[in-house]
Amino acid sequence: MSDDQVFRVMLRMEIKPGMQEEFEKVWLDVGDSVVSHPANLGQWLSRSDEDGIYYIVSDWVNEEKFREFETSDRHLHHRQQLHPYRSSGSMVTMKVVAHLGRLAGARSHAEWEQATAR
Repeated sequence: MSDDQVFRVMLRMEIKPGMQEEFEKVWLDVGDSVVSHPANLGQWLSRSDEDGIYYIVSDWVNEEKFREFETSDRHLHHRQQLHPYRSSGSMVTMKVVAHLGRLAGARSHAEWEQATAR
């Protein structure tokens, strides 16, 4: 295992009924406070098929730098702006142990099927 594994944080947020659209807008408005941090590698907001459920995934260079961000005044301000929309939430952290990126090759599903049939 490498010491330079990506540290991933996944938040599950339940948004109050009728506030989803406004939550998405505020999340985008305050998102730069996360992605501008030098240790952040990216952040994604995903809406679940479950009504009012969102997942926020962010990647960090390591856990120590994430915790530094997590306890910063700037992040606390960010959280306060999103808090009115949330009825509950949870957080899990993990280390990315492997990544398979997209490979160049087939341009269509049919080409891909032919390539894997060989």
